[in-house]
Amino acid sequence: MYLEKIDSPEDLKKLSIKELNILSDEIRKAIIKKVSIKGGHLGPELGVVELTVALHYVFNSPKDKIIFDVSHQTYPHKMLTGRKDAFLYEDNYDDVSGFSNTEESNHDLFITGHTSTSLSLLAGLAKARDIKKENHNVIGIIGDGSLSGGQAYEGLNNLSEQNTNAIIVINDNGMSIAENHGGIYKNLEELRNNNGKAKNNFFKSLGLDYIYVDKGHDLDELINIFSSIKDINHPIVVHIKTEKGRGYKYAEEDKETFHSVTPFNIESGEIYNKGKEYGYKELIRDYLIKKTKSDDELVIVTSGVPLVMGLDKDHRDMIKKGQYVDVGITEEHAISFISAMAKGGIKPVYGTSSTFLQVAYDRLSQDLMMNKNPATILVYNASISSAKNMTHLGIFDINFLSHIPNLVYLAPTNDKEHIAMLNWAINQDKYPVAIRVLPGEVKRTDKEDKKDYNILNKYDLINKGKDVAIIGLGSFFDRASRVFEKLKEFGINASLINPKFITGVDKDLLNSLEKDHKLVITLEDGILEGWFGQMIAGYLGTKNISVKNYGIKKYFPEICEEDVLIKENNLRVNDIVRDIVEFLKWEFY
Repeated sequence: MYLEKIDSPEDLKKLSIKELNILSDEIRKAIIKKVSIKGGHLGPELGVVELTVALHYVFNSPKDKIIFDVSHQTYPHKMLTGRKDAFLYEDNYDDVSGFSNTEESNHDLFITGHTSTSLSLLAGLAKARDIKKENHNVIGIIGDGSLSGGQAYEGLNNLSEQNTNAIIVINDNGMSIAENHGGIYKNLEELRNNNGKAKNNFFKSLGLDYIYVDKGHDLDELINIFSSIKDINHPIVVHIKTEKGRGYKYAEEDKETFHSVTPFNIESGEIYNKGKEYGYKELIRDYLIKKTKSDDELVIVTSGVPLVMGLDKDHRDMIKKGQYVDVGITEEHAISFISAMAKGGIKPVYGTSSTFLQVAYDRLSQDLMMNKNPATILVYNASISSAKNMTHLGIFDINFLSHIPNLVYLAPTNDKEHIAMLNWAINQDKYPVAIRVLPGEVKRTDKEDKKDYNILNKYDLINKGKDVAIIGLGSFFDRASRVFEKLKEFGINASLINPKFITGVDKDLLNSLEKDHKLVITLEDGILEGWFGQMIAGYLGTKNISVKNYGIKKYFPEICEEDVLIKENNLRVNDIVRDIVEFLKWEFY
């Protein structure tokens, strides 16, 4: 096996073209096997094997700087830069992250997990090189829908003006995470269909040099092209046609499903546990699809990630034309888009992951909240249980959203609350509303949620007790309930509160606690420093009552396993109960 002998790109350069092709096959097999066992990105990785081999064969990383956009395509790169064992041997599978990581290798220049940044990073590296009068190539690889992001245009725009060595590799597999959307992809398709010779050429219109490579898996051609432009003295776009999922039948046939996948059977393509869990995204999806059939003014919006809303191809096809819009990977545009739709009297519902919503902070503040347009935002994967990598943490949304005036941010705890909040948000016309979608399997309840959400910031008192009040926000209400039940073993009948509202204080309820409570406990599935629990503590600060907040400390955790984060942040039920009992001076066994 050639791959076993590759410890650095220098080893690659000793191989013949025939041997490089065998190596490419070995890389593919290793990726397929690892992802089938551990899960991860598959289709994008399989599509860039030859491209990555050719890059490392021609260029001299880490002297020459190679940047991968999003990191969807970094597995082959990692295997060629000293990390092959993490793909060859099961005992080493957890040795590397799923994304580029500066802590792992000097061949990884940035920790990246969000889209459309590579060309800005490329421009910055080129500028730094030129100022320092250094001599090396800078190469940026962008694809998988990343060109739809506005920052990609900004990077291209600056690179054109810098007019220095910058090699922009467009990995064009004809796909985003799902299908592509937007005019740029029409031009890419036109260029593919005309072997790069179409009259309309977006890149040339910016003054960029341009080469088209139709055979994006032909190592001979790729090596020749890269060799011909090595050390070029101006920016050039190398537009390469590749196939997403190449080399694995099921990933070739179902590119969307196998973009990023949980463990699966290699022989049959069966994805283990697929569809067995009916989660909150499916609950909301089914509600919204049904709602569109009776309300022509309801429009479902996503930004390149329809599967986060449970909207696979079959379910997208159930929605009437015009009532489903995928704006591409453009979170900033999506927020301004839904704000204007709401201003025009339409009822937009936008869904995206907590980690991606961060991109749109300014648009949330300026275009949506400042204008108080009644759009609805569904915030998915907002939990410590949702992230598998520090680049995709879903624990910052409470803080960055809640500080913006005019937003009503809601935290349901079960199926009925989810639907009641969503129904209210869609039909009211006073506020921008966000709903923090619960992770995991749907927890059913027979109790209807009859709360009038027009009366803002009124919490639900589930149990009226004394001495201790436990306020459990959203996904951590279940943890609060378990603390509540455990306290009964010590004869403590605590008050239990479901706040539902993230963005405000129920002053009447909190004031009432001072009479017969000594301690208020808050639990939130997010960063502790700066919002919900500390908002409660701030309000109660002048009262004769103590407050202890539980949540996640402010850091980027290296290990994103839920059990580890729970332990690291003192969030285990017994630990919380021990704190409470010790505060009240009961003996804890």
